[in-house]
Parts: sequence; C-alpha cells; structure tokens
Amino acid sequence: MRGAALALGLCVLGCGAAEEEPRYDGPPIPWPYAAFPKVADPADNPSSPAKVELGRLLFYDPVLSTDRAVACATCHSEIWGMSDGLALSVGVGGEGPTGPGRTGPNLTRRNAQTLWNVAFRSPIFWDGRTETLEEQVLAPLADPAELGRDPAEVVGELASIPKYVELFEAAFPADPAPVGVENLTRAIGAFERTIVAGRTAYDHYTAGDAGALSEETLRGMFLFGEAGCASCHTAPLFESERYENRGIGGPEDLGRFEVTQNDADRGAFRVPTLRNVRSSEPYFHDGSVATLEDAVAHEVGRSVADGSSRALAPDEIAAIVRFLDKGLTDQSEEPSRPKHVPSGLPVPVDGFRVPR
Repeated sequence: MRGAALALGLCVLGCGAAEEEPRYDGPPIPWPYAAFPKVADPADNPSSPAKVELGRLLFYDPVLSTDRAVACATCHSEIWGMSDGLALSVGVGGEGPTGPGRTGPNLTRRNAQTLWNVAFRSPIFWDGRTETLEEQVLAPLADPAELGRDPAEVVGELASIPKYVELFEAAFPADPAPVGVENLTRAIGAFERTIVAGRTAYDHYTAGDAGALSEETLRGMFLFGEAGCASCHTAPLFESERYENRGIGGPEDLGRFEVTQNDADRGAFRVPTLRNVRSSEPYFHDGSVATLEDAVAHEVGRSVADGSSRALAPDEIAAIVRFLDKGLTDQSEEPSRPKHVPSGLPVPVDGFRVPR
C-alpha cells in the first residue's frame, strides 16, 4: 500500500529550526517516531470547562434541528465510533435510534466521518471544504437533510431558555451578548476538541511498554509499515492531510475536485484517521465497505495492482487488521451522554451494540 490511502470511513507536527526531533529509545517501530501531539486551541477560541460543557449539551440537544429529534450525536455517537454505523446518515425525519436500522427520507451525501481526533484535522470533511471546526459546525445546520435549521433561529430559541442563557454567560463571560451564532460554533468546536484518542496500546508500546502489543499485533504493525500504509496513515495520528482516489464509489461524487477544481483531485477524498477505526464501520466516503477486513483487503489489492506492495496472504491481512483493532483503539475519552438537555427535548437514543 505504499503511497496509498487506507481511506476508511473514517501528522507529524512541524518543528521550528531551533527544535530537535524527539529522541526515541523505545521498542522497535517500522517508521520514524513522532510523539502524540497536544491539542492546540485557536487563538480566538481558547477552551474552558464552561465552554466545553456548553458545547457538550448543544451537541446532544435536538433543539438544533428542524424536527426537534436529531442532534449532532445522531450522526456522531460515542456508541458507534463517533460516527453512526450507517453507510449514509439519516437526518431529519428519520425513524429509529442511531445505528444500523435507522431509516428515513433524508440521507446525507457521504458517510459520517468519525470525530475521534478531529482536533488535529484541518481542513474538515471528506473533501476539505471547511478550514476549522467552528466553521464545520454550520454545515449540518445549513443542510436540509441533516439538521436543516437556520443558525439565527437556533440562537433565538436558545436565548429564550434560561439555563442556556446561564451556560452561555459562564462560557463567554466577557461577551455582553453571549448567546449568538459565533459562540454556538465556538462551544461545539471546543467540545469536539476533547474527543481525543491518544492512549492506545501503540502509545503505551512506544512509551516503553514492550508488552503492550502482542506478537501477532506487532507482526501486523510491521506489515502495515512494509506495505506502505503508513505513507498516508502516518504515525502517531495514523492519518494525513492527503486526498486520495482509492477506486471507491461512482463518478458522480468528484470529491476534493469540488473544492479545488484541480483535475488531479477528481474522486479524491481525505485520508481518515485509523485510531478507533474498528468502531467506525462501514468504511470509505460512501460507506460501501462493511468490514475492516474487506477494507484492508481492498487497499492491498489496489496497491498490488499499482506495484507499490507485494501480495499479502490472508493471514498477513488478518494481522494488519489485528494491529488496527488491538493496537489503535482507545475510547477512554469518549464523551459522556447527558440524560437531559436544557431545551427539555428528549436526548437522541442509540441502538444496541455488543461491547467489544
């Protein structure tokens, strides 16, 4: 998979000239070591506990939608890997809990990307059409299939709810009129920056715990490196700012080209993170690949065809899948779903998922 993007659906930080690359003396890894980054807040939106709490409640509150039943969490649930388990999400007017089995007339155009480690992502979306998390918040509000509600109308209602007024005042104490569209986006953006997966078995391994990865998981990691997967899914985030065409989906979705108008970007989509990838199926921008095993096999086949990887035996593909599953999973910082939200509307529910 050298040069390929394992674009499942679903960086090395630049250093100044005076800084040195971190010294690595941990167990063997098949790529240059890079430390897991720290979340950097935008200068105009520094985080605070009050702002994150406001953002969490807004994220789970269906007051943002026209049908008063859909929330951000409907398509980005902690139960479904910060996605929703569907090929294409069902927005307003849908029936059933989040997850496979939810139906409705309003489908999103693409698979719901996981929000794990979205703090480190810019631009946002499969096609990179927005630059910041704050800007991204407005997209589902504007989409009639998703939330479909005018942001000004939303904040007008929020301003009529005493508890929300109190929360906005606490989150933005220096703002004389804190309940506004910009602060709505800032609060949700601040909350989404807390959805971080940085304590995987791989992280423990590179921190010096050689026993954190089993022998078979280690084998999968080195096969992942040998096959070139890490050239796009670069450690430590196991993603990159690249856009790749992986031969998935029909020609009607032009991907990154719709933003850049560059012919080289036709059918190209952003390389997603592989952290917590086991929980965010189905995969690719159209959700057309149901299992992680099939997604890896597809990528191997593409890379063998273009000469960038040797053919891998089934047990080798299984080993890569094991590395992605056992080595890159960390849900310790998954959001806590509130039982109640200030609007008084029911918090969206999720379908049952067998814990793994």
